[in-house]
Amino acid sequence: MRRLPIRPLAGLVTIGLLTLTGCGTETAGPAADAGAAAGADRTIRAQEVMRLTTVHEQTGMTLLEGPVFDADGKLLVVDVTAPAGEAKVLRVDVGKKTARKVYTDDRGAYTSAQFSPYDGRLYLTDFAHGDIVSLAPDGGDPRTFFSGEVDGARMNPDDLAFDREGNLYVSDSRGMSEGEAKGRVVRIDREGKKATVLADGLAAPNGISFDAGYRGLWFSELTQNRISYLLLDGKGGVASRHTAIRVDGGIAQTDSIAVDADGNLYQALHGRPAMAVYDRHGERLATVEVPARAAEGLQSATNVAITPRGTRAYMTVSGPAGGYLYTFEALAEGVRQSNGG
Repeated sequence: MRRLPIRPLAGLVTIGLLTLTGCGTETAGPAADAGAAAGADRTIRAQEVMRLTTVHEQTGMTLLEGPVFDADGKLLVVDVTAPAGEAKVLRVDVGKKTARKVYTDDRGAYTSAQFSPYDGRLYLTDFAHGDIVSLAPDGGDPRTFFSGEVDGARMNPDDLAFDREGNLYVSDSRGMSEGEAKGRVVRIDREGKKATVLADGLAAPNGISFDAGYRGLWFSELTQNRISYLLLDGKGGVASRHTAIRVDGGIAQTDSIAVDADGNLYQALHGRPAMAVYDRHGERLATVEVPARAAEGLQSATNVAITPRGTRAYMTVSGPAGGYLYTFEALAEGVRQSNGG
């Protein structure tokens, strides 16, 4: 999640910490068409589903993030800048084009959401306070899963991913407001008792997702426009780390990441309502973007959820025009790595 400057929001650490975070074209069509062409010049036009939110008077903006499907097929999203009393988690019926408030509080600035494979609860990252909060699937029973310092420093948790056993892997965007490479990737065991730094010295890490085989983690660094790969050793540690993809974003920066069943990466862009799609070898396959006629007032595509075992994708897009949900056909089916985070 990349954040845009706003007026003071109660509970935020500082304003700086919430300073947000083609030749051939085609419209979103059948999945079969998605594989018909490949290359950096290929554009997939996303289609508007609905506007979910408008700019909040108290905070001066709205920012949708963390789309994730629940067990009933309803889509949940978080609004990072929603003030106390307004919906911080919404449940969307994409068929009926309706949305309702699921959860709010007087404190959190939630930047991502994902269901745990271990206990089935919904986990949220509170960027402002350094906490991981969990909710019952219906939005009730809020609990603080993790809070406090990790190796002497409180986190600014942005996105998260779960392994098969339910352990959490968090992008910690420390240093964003100072412009310093102090970010980390942190592993938290599924009981919330042990936190381990897997990588540090990172430039505002943002998106994080497992690869298709759970062998390693992809993570993006917002202020370097690069995606790195962290190969895990299968014992809770790291085997190796390298820069995998350098994103030519122009004025845009790397935001959240999702991975489909074929291992393709969907890299969200802050500064442009679009996503760059790569295969696991780093080849640019396509750009997903909001049509130009609808893009005015939309500044960022923050994240995407691909329907589990389907190819219909839903992208969260925000800006002064409001918070929107757009849809397109993904290049492959949705899996856990493309559902939340």
